[in-house]
Formats: sequence, C-alpha cells, structure tokens
Amino acid sequence: MKIDLKKDLKALYQPGSADFTEVEVPPRDYLALDGHGDPNTSPDYAAAVSALYASGYAVKSALRARSGEDFVVGPLEGLWTSSDPTSFADRRKGEWDWTMLIPLPDVVSAEDVAQGLAVAAGKKPELPVDQVRHVVLEEGDCLQIMHLGSFDDEGPVLARLHHEVMPARGLTFNGPHHEIYLSDPRRVAPERMRTVLRQPVCPVA
Repeated sequence: MKIDLKKDLKALYQPGSADFTEVEVPPRDYLALDGHGDPNTSPDYAAAVSALYASGYAVKSALRARSGEDFVVGPLEGLWTSSDPTSFADRRKGEWDWTMLIPLPDVVSAEDVAQGLAVAAGKKPELPVDQVRHVVLEEGDCLQIMHLGSFDDEGPVLARLHHEVMPARGLTFNGPHHEIYLSDPRRVAPERMRTVLRQPVCPVA
C-alpha cells in the first residue's frame, strides 16, 4: 500500500474551512527549490516546479528499489516571504520570494534522496535539478485553514489572519507563510480550488 501523506496526516493536510485552527506541526522532510517573482509569469517558477516533480518521482523510484516501499508524490507546497508582508494581502506577486516544496515520507532516507536527485539530473538536464535541496522544515505551532477558491481570493483571508485572528490570540509571525496545493489548477475550476493556508506563530513577547 502506497504512503499518502494527505490521507495519513489529515491534521496537517485537511483542516476545516470555517475558521483558522491551531495545529502542532512536527519536523517534516522536503525537497525544496528557491526563487523570486510572480509565479504566474516567472519562467523560473515553472522550471522549479518541473524540477521538483522530476526529483520527487526519482526519489520515489529509489525508495522502491531499495525497500519495496512506495509513496504518492506531492502535493506541491510553497513557502512565501517578502520584505513587505502587506504584499501578500495586496497580491503584489512580483515582490514575493518563494521556496517550492515536495513533501517526503519518513521512510525516505538521505541516500534515497541523493540517488534520486542524481538520476533526475541525468534525465532532465534542462531543469534546475542541481538546485534542489533536501531540507527539514520545523514549523511547530501554526494557524491554518482550508481556502476554497482561487489564489487571488486569498488576500482578504490573509488580511483577517494578520490583522484580526493573530492579534486577538496574542500571536505573531514565527516563520514564512506556507501554502499546500491540493488541487491541480489545470484541471479544477478556480472557484473549486482547495489550498491549505498555514502560518507558523508564537506568542507576542
């Protein structure tokens, strides 16, 4: 049976959509690739996503060859930062820095990742596989919600999080804004998109 993190870790990947809820996120392994700019227009973004998926499937094959275990690749995730945090609520996408991610299950070893990246780099020399990193993300306490709708409709939700929800709970930022993309925009209408919006937080000092 394939490991499917979306189903196995429902508290992390299936929050409710009514309001922000608190969740403790344990350290998790990812494949990661950094970049900057509007994801809708940046060629670097498209290349990064392609490189991550090529790497993810190669790591999956390396794990299966080593142990016989298997996992579902994806979903795509992203960490988003900006020198001006208001750029998120205002959707000034050209100002965004991003780290795109593919999550890895615990059974994947560092050797599986190294072998997978080497294979992916050989098969896809046109992609920036050489820039893909193996990282451990430690987020801890977070607020998250399931956003239903297009990416451009996230602005008011994030504004409420930043200016109402977090202040009311005595919380402040403790890491980059994190999004988890559960829908394929090539196949799902914008109004039916499902995206987990997550913000690491800590008490205001």
